[in-house]
Amino acid sequence: MSKPRRQLKLGGFFSTPGNHLAGWRHPDAVPTVDMDFREYVKLTQTAERACFDMIFFQDTVAVSGSRAMARGRRDLARLNRIVKLEPTALITALSMVTTHIGLVATATATFNEPYNIARRFLTMDHISNGRIGWNLVTSQIEDEGGNFGFDDHVDHALRYERAVEFYDVVAGLWDSWEEDAFLHDKERGIYYDTNKLHFLHHKGKFFDVRGPLNVSRSPQGRPVVAQAGSSETGRELAAKTADVVFTAQTELADARDFYADVKARTARHGRTPDDIKIIPGITPVIGKTQAEAQEKYDFLQSMLPDDLALESLARLSGGLDLRQYPLDGPLPDLPPTNSAKARQKLIVDKARRENLTLRQIARHASSANGHRVLVGTPEYIADELEEWLFKDAADGFNVICNYYPGPFNDFCDLVVPELQRRGSFRTQYEGTTLRDSLGLKVPRNRYAA
Repeated sequence: MSKPRRQLKLGGFFSTPGNHLAGWRHPDAVPTVDMDFREYVKLTQTAERACFDMIFFQDTVAVSGSRAMARGRRDLARLNRIVKLEPTALITALSMVTTHIGLVATATATFNEPYNIARRFLTMDHISNGRIGWNLVTSQIEDEGGNFGFDDHVDHALRYERAVEFYDVVAGLWDSWEEDAFLHDKERGIYYDTNKLHFLHHKGKFFDVRGPLNVSRSPQGRPVVAQAGSSETGRELAAKTADVVFTAQTELADARDFYADVKARTARHGRTPDDIKIIPGITPVIGKTQAEAQEKYDFLQSMLPDDLALESLARLSGGLDLRQYPLDGPLPDLPPTNSAKARQKLIVDKARRENLTLRQIARHASSANGHRVLVGTPEYIADELEEWLFKDAADGFNVICNYYPGPFNDFCDLVVPELQRRGSFRTQYEGTTLRDSLGLKVPRNRYAA
């Protein structure tokens, strides 16, 4: 019997109003999509009709650029991705208008408490019948600290140390109740089995949490955990905690190295490579011909002034004001950032490897937030996705669009059918939970016999 063809996993990363800094200005863009629940319903139902595994919402608990604005910058009015709906409330509402697609929301371990996060995500998982995922992050954006009593952002290493303990508490609370703990025995008057209720009694450096959680066990064992860090500490956290890793490699060789490295790290945490799915981001620009796709991309780029493109590097510059350097000179050496260390390294490595000017690397970063841009026909894009899948560079991809809704509809209407025709993507859902879709096993309760 021949081995079944390996299939892609697909997520929709709704980076509204668009992943391109000037995408919202496109004549076909709907710039108000960032706050319009009706538009999110349309996008999510489109993704479900295309059998996407999940949709995913990034989050920051601040207005991006607000530190600079507070210091007197008044030239940032052209930035987008400034306001957003709180993602856990958003996906709860979206679970009411969908039946199969997974719904993943970001919640930071830096500015939250684990009991609240455990309770919130497990509640959403019950409401959705097992379709929820938690994107576990440490806050990257330095603007966030000022909303929680910090003059400066929490140190990168300390953020990750806290995140590891944060996850341990959340996962422990999710095991508070065994699956069959609730008897609801009316005749004997016994509501639950006390032997299947478990206290956590966690005492650590950051948290002191007794438990138990006042929500019963998840329909899928526990919510899916996603993680987006690619630094050394981020990879280790992913290998320990993540079911899904969102990442941003743009070169095949780099992606294969990352894939092999993270999968290999799972063993020292008692896990297997199949327990974790690696899903890079891609930004598609689709045309009936290669020339038409390139024309679309060039038009987008023509709406992006160089000085605005430079703002895309601000959070990765390590505090260096890049406006003082010539745009047609090389990217200067950047001080270490306390924001997104792995993303800074990706940008610097690409600039050095391809000998890009400051202007060129800024325009690259602003066109897709550092993710890979695929410009071409549906057949070309399907070829590229399959190559990374079959060469062990990815298990699937997060589709991130330059503006909404047009490019996402194009991907669902043109690229997905091509992948389905080749047998590289499903034509119907395999089950009812997010773990069913991703092919992830249901985790056992740590207390169960």
